[in-house]
Amino acid sequence: MNPQLKKIYQILTPFPAWVAIITFCLISALMGIVGVGKVANILFPAGAVSVGLFLYSRYPVMYVGFTWWIWFLAPFMRRLVDFRSGFSDPSLILLTPYLVTLLSVLTFFKLIPQAVQIGAEPFVLSAAATIYAYLVALNKSSYVAASIGMLDWFTPIIFGFYVFSQWRHYPEYRKNTESVFFWCVLITGAYGVYQYFVAPGWDTFWLTNTELVSAGKPAPFELRVWSTMHGPGVFANVMAAGLIVIMSTTSPLSLPANAVGFLSLLVSLVRSAWLGWFVGCLSLVSFLKPRLQMRLVALGLVTALLVIPLTALDSFSGVISSRLESLTNLKQDASASDRQNAYQDFLENGLTNVVGNGIAAGGIFDSAIIDSLNSLGWIGTLSYWAGVVGLYARMLFGSNKGHDSFTATTRAVCLGAAIQLIGGSVMLGLPGVVMWGFLGLAAAAHKFYQTANRSLPTSSAMIPRRLTS
Repeated sequence: MNPQLKKIYQILTPFPAWVAIITFCLISALMGIVGVGKVANILFPAGAVSVGLFLYSRYPVMYVGFTWWIWFLAPFMRRLVDFRSGFSDPSLILLTPYLVTLLSVLTFFKLIPQAVQIGAEPFVLSAAATIYAYLVALNKSSYVAASIGMLDWFTPIIFGFYVFSQWRHYPEYRKNTESVFFWCVLITGAYGVYQYFVAPGWDTFWLTNTELVSAGKPAPFELRVWSTMHGPGVFANVMAAGLIVIMSTTSPLSLPANAVGFLSLLVSLVRSAWLGWFVGCLSLVSFLKPRLQMRLVALGLVTALLVIPLTALDSFSGVISSRLESLTNLKQDASASDRQNAYQDFLENGLTNVVGNGIAAGGIFDSAIIDSLNSLGWIGTLSYWAGVVGLYARMLFGSNKGHDSFTATTRAVCLGAAIQLIGGSVMLGLPGVVMWGFLGLAAAAHKFYQTANRSLPTSSAMIPRRLTS
């Protein structure tokens, strides 16, 4: 076989999976360019679910990677289609990531009887809380509102559980996650910078029709970047996680990826994501060994040399500096004031809400604490957060420390998400998929290494070669 053809074949392995994915991408691109609105609103979700089901049943690792990309790109597809065919709200295209992710609910219900045996109790506790709150919502609001709310709460847990359930193949999922987030940072970061400079028509069309004031004005240099995703907050959360993941990569494209990723994160103007990234970086550096610490510091310095001159330009410096100043002047910060008022109102009226109001669309607050108690009540909140705390405790105090550098990465991403819970409900929607997905990876790593250690020396081949030493 021709060496170049052989290399392409190796890249496109497993071949049937890549044929399905590439075919879906080509058809989607055609629909986005042509703008067949009604057809795309049906064909895109149907095609994604079909490909997802094929991958789920035959190529689980590829299924997880495909699911990540559907989350990253479905909102962009919606904007392209709407720009050509007219604004559509609600859009079935936006349901696509949820539908693809929910395919893994089959694994969840299959393994529930073994939850204690495999160590999945935290996932079951949190999932049970959302099911409880869904039943409450059905009694207090419409079926549609309750179901949409359920998707935001339940889907991330199911995704995290599925990743954990594949713990025997943790090295493959680690490699897949690193690859997915590397290309995500490079592609969505580059598009985010382009979006800020140009403000493409499909993005301004969407911003005008949704009247999303918090995303800025539909003009170059006046919008808050959301790249291919569904809002600045969602994009910034993903980008913060992605920048942490790619800090330990050695690709020749890592410098441009870090540069465009960090610049797009800055012009998203999402302070909680900035804080999450900073906390995650500190965590990552503290967990790694000295050799990797020095490499990360060197990478950070080079990235800073690339990014800082750009942020000094008038196009960037004004918006970024004013946003940074608001961190030290909370009295004049409208969003901080609104959050304080929400806390005060909740302390006066919401602390006695034992049953909760249920999870329904439109009931999201800028605080995970308020959102949980309002939606889940004390009954559901205790169960939900018992699961979350259990997974964090396993991650922080487990016995898998030092086996490979990615365990430090998963901890860093999860700690970065945890600090953002103070200012927003990052356990829901795509931010929730990031948080729960990495909690699932951390739990999978813990179980993988725990099992490998018990089996030593006969099963020492289970330990990945890429160590931190």
